[in-house]
Amino acid sequence: MSTIAIIGAQWGDEGKGKVIDYLARKADVVVRAQGGNNAGHTLVVGDKKYALHLIPSGILNPNSINVIGNGVVFDPKGFLEEIETLEKDGISTDGIKISDRAHVIFPYHKKIDELAENARGENKIGTTKKGIGPCYMDKTERSGIRVCDLLDKDIFKEKLRQQVETKNNIIQKIYNESPLNFDDIYNEYSQYASKIEKYVADTSVIVYNAIKEGKKVLFEGAQGTLLDLDSGTYPYVTSSHPTSGGFCTGSGIGPNMIKDVLGIVKAYTTRVGKGPFVTELENEVGERIRVQGNEFGTTTGRARRCGWFDSVIIRYSCRVNGFTGISLMLLDVLTGFDKVKICTGYKYKDKVISEFPSSLEVLEKCEPIYEELDGWKEDIGNVTKYEDLPVNAQKYIQRIEELVGVKVKIVSVGPKRNQTIVREEIF
Repeated sequence: MSTIAIIGAQWGDEGKGKVIDYLARKADVVVRAQGGNNAGHTLVVGDKKYALHLIPSGILNPNSINVIGNGVVFDPKGFLEEIETLEKDGISTDGIKISDRAHVIFPYHKKIDELAENARGENKIGTTKKGIGPCYMDKTERSGIRVCDLLDKDIFKEKLRQQVETKNNIIQKIYNESPLNFDDIYNEYSQYASKIEKYVADTSVIVYNAIKEGKKVLFEGAQGTLLDLDSGTYPYVTSSHPTSGGFCTGSGIGPNMIKDVLGIVKAYTTRVGKGPFVTELENEVGERIRVQGNEFGTTTGRARRCGWFDSVIIRYSCRVNGFTGISLMLLDVLTGFDKVKICTGYKYKDKVISEFPSSLEVLEKCEPIYEELDGWKEDIGNVTKYEDLPVNAQKYIQRIEELVGVKVKIVSVGPKRNQTIVREEIF
């Protein structure tokens, strides 16, 4: 069995897209299992950049099947826009499979997402307003509309009419906004249905059979562990489970079918939106990291908050996900610093905390305990062997391994495919 799950170990934006693209060249199947087009992966091939939001990153491998699993909330409009962009570049989309069990995002989800976020005022949670949360709410409430429903005109019409009526009550009576038009939505989505039908399948069967046949299956994570609905910094989280456990429910396979779990970790820490961030650098160092790392969101364009590497977070992610290895990303961004720092623990009142706290009120009051290491000045963008990295860069990596207890198997020294140091083949 050759299966691997790629998991963001921080707050997302760790560089998963590059690792997934790198490993997807060997994969027979690439699977997305949670989230929606609120996530974004940027792939760089030569001088060409591809920003993917819903379609799995294995799409650039013409030999792989790319699965959008049942745990994903599916925006057909966004999907078809991505299809159009890819096909203009001559990339085949024939290998895409959409789960017939995936829930569909509708205009009322996006509208309510926006209205609810605006109503929070100063307590905004930083939603992308793409309807992700409200769609998952319908799923949990058991009133959602799935892809299989969308493809049956009679069932779709009946379910959509009920939903539009219910959602318009919310839009009008709670938010005092104009209602949405049923016919407009029905006609628009009926057209989407005819266009996506050829992609729809029971993807659980496809993934299961591929694993049983000994094929290489890559589970593509979106977002990050600290955005997990249960394990993240609640309420500043997403509406799904971007952890290793989420791949099981979101793709329809058992946990014993995932062999390896690779944690994707930035060589520093970033976060988008509100919420506690112990190692955040609100100074010229933080700005320097932001500029050198081009830390602006693929989906939102928002500037990311930046800070030093936090080993408390990564230890937590290792425990929650069961990492069998780590891929350390964007090491090149730290080139040129005289000193680099690693947070080894938190100070809370008179106590030292070594485990990540659940309470945001506690986290807000934590101070980082830093260990300072010598930096490196040498350009590492063309280094292809671990032994050729500057000694201080190697020491930085070794210290991270000691603190988190998991081996760094991949080191990224730039955005391109060939700027990747593989210390141990994992797929």
